[in-house]
Amino acid sequence: MSGTHKKLGARHKARKRAVDFLFEAEARDLDPVDLATERADMSGKDESVAPVAPYTVTVVTGVAENLDRIDAVISSHLQDWTLERLPAVDRAILRIAVWELFHATDVPPVVAVDEAVELAKQLSTDDSPGFVNGVLGQVVLVAPQVRSAAAATSRRVEPGSDEPDVPRS
Repeated sequence: MSGTHKKLGARHKARKRAVDFLFEAEARDLDPVDLATERADMSGKDESVAPVAPYTVTVVTGVAENLDRIDAVISSHLQDWTLERLPAVDRAILRIAVWELFHATDVPPVVAVDEAVELAKQLSTDDSPGFVNGVLGQVVLVAPQVRSAAAATSRRVEPGSDEPDVPRS
């Protein structure tokens, strides 16, 4: 039992750091992957820079490589609201959770949602946990189709094909 708890703790810290990097990169108009990679390199040379977990770099890279698609999915589940109007920290949290729901096959969907809600509690406004939970509760419904489509695509990529279409609800 304690082993599992420690693992979740490490992943949670890695996600929280990924939120920091996505937030900082957006605020400073930097490439989030470059930012995360530079910090990881710096942490190896400078003890004052906190170490960067490999999962943090994986998440930031995954979000960056799939950003347009992730943002389209989030936007399609925002009722009477736009992605740009969300607090930047909520945008980062939702992007990480949607990436995990669609691409991190080792993360159960319920964990991705719970982690996002927990990050919203720690990092954002009082309204954010409920809001994040509501949006992700809708995204979870399409995630299995997207995961299986992505798995099929990675096995055999049709010439000229790109990503599978995201189901709209």
